[in-house]
Amino acid sequence: MSRSFKGKVAFVTGAGMGMGLATAEAFAEQGAAVVLADVNYDAVAAAVDRITAAGGQALALQCDVSDEAAVKAAVEKTVEVFGRLDAAFNNAGIQTPSADTADALSEEYDRTMAVNLRGVWNCMKYELQQMRRQGSGAIVNCSSLGGLVGLPNRAIYHAAKHGVIGLTKSSALEYAARGVRINAVCPGIIDTPMVAKMFEVGELKMSDVASVQPIGRLGRADEIASLVTFLCGPGSEFIIGQSIAIDGGYTVP
Repeated sequence: MSRSFKGKVAFVTGAGMGMGLATAEAFAEQGAAVVLADVNYDAVAAAVDRITAAGGQALALQCDVSDEAAVKAAVEKTVEVFGRLDAAFNNAGIQTPSADTADALSEEYDRTMAVNLRGVWNCMKYELQQMRRQGSGAIVNCSSLGGLVGLPNRAIYHAAKHGVIGLTKSSALEYAARGVRINAVCPGIIDTPMVAKMFEVGELKMSDVASVQPIGRLGRADEIASLVTFLCGPGSEFIIGQSIAIDGGYTVP
């Protein structure tokens, strides 16, 4: 389906690399003015340069999603510059080291929850305030296959990602009749810098991927971007509060 976001404004967190970057670029290619937010300002600034050089509209913002004041400022800046907010992909997240639950560090728990769960709530809070005023908008939260299943040594990460699904479901019910659609995507093992690091430290092997993802390969960031832009665009208006697996078949068995 051909999608156009001409005249629309999109806000993407964790936009410096991986799925966030691919989604920001997809929004821009489809005509949206896009705000790229990330803790790594240099990464999003470089992406903005590429987007604007190709004729798009984009703005780079440094933003730590675990900092509520920073998120509030980022959303306000988006509206100040572009006048509205039509779509948001709350994608920023971190991975936790593999650890037995009894041996995991409390610092790792606090940091993971601050970014992966509180960070999504921070973003939704201020995105929804703007979309509520407009009476329109679409939000996609990034959960994970870890929000749908359990795995040994991943309890902290999975707890946060399960929490994202709970936020998505309940808030979707609040806003469905007010013109704002909220859904979540649950990516499987995707070819991103985060997954590359897991390969590097030996937490993941390609043979593992082939055994759990029936498609037999890593997912691509642009495949996630395609689903996110679909959920934010025309043709998906009847999809409310869903957590959609995009995982090469991982969660089918």
